[in-house]
Amino acid sequence: MRSVPRRRLVAGLLLAPLLSGCFASSGGETSSSASADGARLRVALAFPPAENLSPYGADATILSRLGVTEGLTALDANGTAIPALAESWTRENDRSWLFTLREATFQDGTDVTPSAVAAALTHAAEAKVVPAALTGVELTAKAAADDRVRVTTADPDPVLPLRLAGPGLAVLSTKAYGKQGAVSPVGTATGPFELTATTGTTTATLDRFDDYWGGRAQASGIDAKFVADGTARTNALRTGEVDLAEAIPVSQAASLDQGIARETATTRTTSLYLNAESGPFKDARVRAAARAAVDTSVLAEGVYEGHADPGAGIFGPAVTWAEGKRVTPADRAKAADPDGASVTLATYDNRPELPEVAQVLKQQLEKAGFKVKLEVREYARLESDVLAGKFDAFVSARNTMLDTGDPVSILASDYTCDGGYNLALLCDKQVDKAVDLAASASDTEKRQDAAMAAEAEILATDAVVPLVHQRVITGVATSVRGVLLDPYERRLVGTGTRA
Repeated sequence: MRSVPRRRLVAGLLLAPLLSGCFASSGGETSSSASADGARLRVALAFPPAENLSPYGADATILSRLGVTEGLTALDANGTAIPALAESWTRENDRSWLFTLREATFQDGTDVTPSAVAAALTHAAEAKVVPAALTGVELTAKAAADDRVRVTTADPDPVLPLRLAGPGLAVLSTKAYGKQGAVSPVGTATGPFELTATTGTTTATLDRFDDYWGGRAQASGIDAKFVADGTARTNALRTGEVDLAEAIPVSQAASLDQGIARETATTRTTSLYLNAESGPFKDARVRAAARAAVDTSVLAEGVYEGHADPGAGIFGPAVTWAEGKRVTPADRAKAADPDGASVTLATYDNRPELPEVAQVLKQQLEKAGFKVKLEVREYARLESDVLAGKFDAFVSARNTMLDTGDPVSILASDYTCDGGYNLALLCDKQVDKAVDLAASASDTEKRQDAAMAAEAEILATDAVVPLVHQRVITGVATSVRGVLLDPYERRLVGTGTRA
């Protein structure tokens, strides 16, 4: 650690004060004492690594949920940016922000310095697959005086502190970055737990990082298993094989003892994405026919057994401001007769309800006149094919606030021509125009209004059909305390989590 005390920036434009607790927790998230030496936590996760635990893709959430990585900022329960590795920040002008770093240490023993942070952000900005939080954003980062980092964007970005909270923009030490864009989070992050070993896509071993700036964790480490099958995760919890199990199937929740199944309202929406680039759904009239065939109430009450709400839009009830600002889609195409069009509908089984959702959709689409082939795989074996347009339709559960906490960013990432996670392969000039207009708004109310107008433009294309807004169920053993039940699903284990 540094021997010279840092200068602290007293004046700063913080988007919110640091709250005492970010999320609801099971038994409370508390700082540990220096003498704490708790048992190791055994955790069953639903999604095996798809990209060798690179922070630039879907695996970034695995790292943040296990307490391995963190960025300059974090989100509180209201979706507001709060300090993380940056203790404060100011906006110098419409394109430049100055972040003052707290005193912290990387897990390899090196200091978190402005140059190291700038290098980490530069690697993310130049990654072959750009993190979703940076979709449409040109970002540069440079070290500045007094333990500060200056982050500049090519265009005005009023929500940059929110963007930097994204799991894909985790700060790693210089040792993390290898040749040809390779990135390794093993022993190079800053969180309370250090990733020490992995066994392919099966297990991961983490040890407590005793020099964590936020205090020594109460658990001595984490033994994580990646178990795609929801029933198997539930059984592992029930038999005492694991202490925590994420994404408990709704069909299994009632079988757990009282108090073990913890339901959390989230910003996750399950949707049907229709391939707007090729195949039958390239025709907007055929997409309209598919949308008209779907009965979302059957899914919410049947498949999800009341643990979800019927789809109202891209943003659901957990995005509390959205409902009062929702705009009715206009100028939708008139539905055409499917006339026996053959389509392939794909989904994944890591979230156990999705195959059943897809089966119900298959029946509804076939009743409307489509011929449907259903394909189910693990997510890690599916994502690249979906983004390559190899399926006509895809059912996915997407956390709409996961990447940045900014509604406009997810619209840019998922629905614009240049979007990095455009599952529907949608490219529509009116949509891009509406998203660009929303991105230019700096006032919070106006940005929200513009985001909902853009949502209406997207829904009008029928490239995405919102099905249900989910509540997720986490299995927590009775002996476990301090689990982070995060509505944004970015965190699960923290310094106060213990068995």
